[in-house]
Amino acid sequence: MMAHDCHFYNEDFHCLVFKVYVTFRPQFQPFFLLRPLAPGPVLLSLEEGPSMEGPSVEVGPSVEVGSSANLGSNGELSRCRACGGRAPGDALLQGKFCCSACAQPSRTSIERKLSNCLEYIHVVMVLYALCVIGIHFIQHVICHYLFTQPLVAAPPNKKRAWSWPSYLEEERAVAAPVKLFKEHQSLPQSRNSFKVGMKLEGLDPAHPSLFCVLSVAEIQGYRVRLHFDGYPECYDFWANADSWDLKPAGWCEKNGHKLLLPKGCKDGEFNWSTYVKNCRGQLAPKHLFKSLNTSVTPSGFRAGMKLEAVDRKNPALICVATIAAVVDNRLLIHFDNWDDTHDYWCDASSPYIHPVGYCEEAELTLTTPAECKEPKSFSWEKYLEETGTQAAPARAFKVRPLHGFQFGMKVEAVDKRNPMLIRVATIADTEDHRLKIHFDGWSSEYDYWVETDCPDLHPVGWCQKTGHPLQYPNGVTHFTTLSHTHTQVSCPYSEVNLNKEGLLPDRLSGERPPTLSGPHPRGRRPDPNANNTTQNSSTQDQPEGPEDAQNRFNPLSTYFNTSPEAISLQQALHESVFSPGISASPPHRVALCWDKHCQLLPEVLGLTAKRVATWSAEEVAGFVKGLPGCKEHAATFKTEQIDGEAFLLLTQADIVKILSIKLGPALKIYNSILMLKNADEE
Repeated sequence: MMAHDCHFYNEDFHCLVFKVYVTFRPQFQPFFLLRPLAPGPVLLSLEEGPSMEGPSVEVGPSVEVGSSANLGSNGELSRCRACGGRAPGDALLQGKFCCSACAQPSRTSIERKLSNCLEYIHVVMVLYALCVIGIHFIQHVICHYLFTQPLVAAPPNKKRAWSWPSYLEEERAVAAPVKLFKEHQSLPQSRNSFKVGMKLEGLDPAHPSLFCVLSVAEIQGYRVRLHFDGYPECYDFWANADSWDLKPAGWCEKNGHKLLLPKGCKDGEFNWSTYVKNCRGQLAPKHLFKSLNTSVTPSGFRAGMKLEAVDRKNPALICVATIAAVVDNRLLIHFDNWDDTHDYWCDASSPYIHPVGYCEEAELTLTTPAECKEPKSFSWEKYLEETGTQAAPARAFKVRPLHGFQFGMKVEAVDKRNPMLIRVATIADTEDHRLKIHFDGWSSEYDYWVETDCPDLHPVGWCQKTGHPLQYPNGVTHFTTLSHTHTQVSCPYSEVNLNKEGLLPDRLSGERPPTLSGPHPRGRRPDPNANNTTQNSSTQDQPEGPEDAQNRFNPLSTYFNTSPEAISLQQALHESVFSPGISASPPHRVALCWDKHCQLLPEVLGLTAKRVATWSAEEVAGFVKGLPGCKEHAATFKTEQIDGEAFLLLTQADIVKILSIKLGPALKIYNSILMLKNADEE
């Protein structure tokens, strides 16, 4: 009741106390009236009349004050022992009490004590009420203070988020200015609108002269992972959404370029509409390709012109080259009599192309084509006349200005060993047109050089702007993305693969890819250690052996021409499984692995292709039945009446697609065929 009656939120505190006092006082008021209103000289008169029945107790004496009051004989007033009142001495009962009520000592004493006790209880209860009110008042003040304070979010129970500004401040480093980057490296002006499953045409990074049928397999920020239709996923590659290398479907046909079709598609029968319908895919809209809006600047370059160019895979070599194609403002450089794996695209200001006669003027060694029998006496005039070509005009070459990148600047760069990742990086060194990239938090052995206009180089903040994940120096490393690389052989960061250009064999091994400018004769590969004409001459004067003739077709032969002991069984199996198809005449590096394969296919030992060619279908089925894991497929060869001669002509695609045998057993059967053929050659 007290809490409800006391509205201490809006009233004065003293009014509140008074209310409490009034609340408790009425029940004690009769006891206060038993006492005289005020002490002093009073006259009490006791009048007993006949009308009073029984003993009566007067509430108080009748007091007459004035001259009419009768005093005692001596004129003095006496004090009543019970109530303390004064009256004339002769008027006191028993000479002690002023009235009959006071004359009853036991009753007066009890009432007096009871009155004092109740007054004490009344005071205690009032004090208790004041304490309760005080407590509630203090609580009200505290609650009012807390409710009027602004809400502050509790700090998160984790480490501070990584950010470029704080990182640059901690490292006392500077970000590379945005103005130093090319347009295709800088922050994009639009979002990535590609969708998974879209079909398009694009350049093969390993064969820059080839346009292939591609599908969008994954999207991360402003980047897309592209898949070669008809080939394993291990050959997928990443590109920016605005890359010049990406073209809409039908671009090659419209511009007169050759399109490399997926396996199973025949030239002259391929149609984009039918192909997309059969694949249940969709064509990427033309407005997604920024390269179509490139303004073309007239230049003096034409397809077929000759020049001198640096081999970017072997920068020490300057070779005789041809402009294989001119598209927009870009030139396709092809080295005469070399395979197309060394081709590359550039613009007129590239520091890697020079006019005819540059090496002679600069007193540098010019690497001549393989067909030139006397490199020392090589003459451009004679060569141009023999080939019926002309030199690119010197006025068409432009000078590229020096870059402004400096040592220690911070950038964001793609990890070429795991291209799906972009890492925080530092410029560790610079050259005229190249930068050495170091990934922060990583060993310097993972550093590598890139061109200043490389599309995999971006300014600070590019990932945040485009929504692409950025790998922090002290954050999640590549180990979270190695679910598919559980061995040293396949891990791109392992020591055995540290200096390799690629972990996979050529996607087009065993195939002769068409090129933009038609088929080119394939000549020898340049020797990276050739530093002068004398060395080139000695190399050319020596006749090619069988192994050399095979190695010239393989860009990785330099690495694989090692002793058999250097190649592990695990690595040999890795290459054979992930290879899209090994040629019927295996190169030297594959021959080194046969001993390892024979350990897994002992049924092939002692057999030759000549002997197998005489087998019947039953004998072929018996041979297949003896191969590990191929027992259930033996009946297929017998049913299809595949004899020994037909067996040796089978390809991996025939075994998988025509005979409907799973990839694992098909690889074992196909490898056994290759081993039989290799046994005949040996």
